[in-house]
Amino acid sequence: MTKSIQDRVIEIIAEQAVLEPSDVTMDSTLEDLGIDSLGLVESIFAIEEEFDISIPFNANEPAESDFDISSVATIVAGIERLVAEQKG
Repeated sequence: MTKSIQDRVIEIIAEQAVLEPSDVTMDSTLEDLGIDSLGLVESIFAIEEEFDISIPFNANEPAESDFDISSVATIVAGIERLVAEQKG
């Protein structure tokens, strides 16, 4: 059985935060998980590689990006949208 996008994203984020996936909830923010800006960039790269997508994210100006990183749920929703558009 293949893992869902949500499960895979949570695993990547948990790895960056040095947590167990069970410690990462959909309501968690990256700040809650202790992920700093470098961890965020590493997470973005890992997610892009995992799903073979390009995330519209500017590490220098995260607030200006078209990609919502406010919580795990918004990150998962954004990845699901990008994956669907790529398959489109």
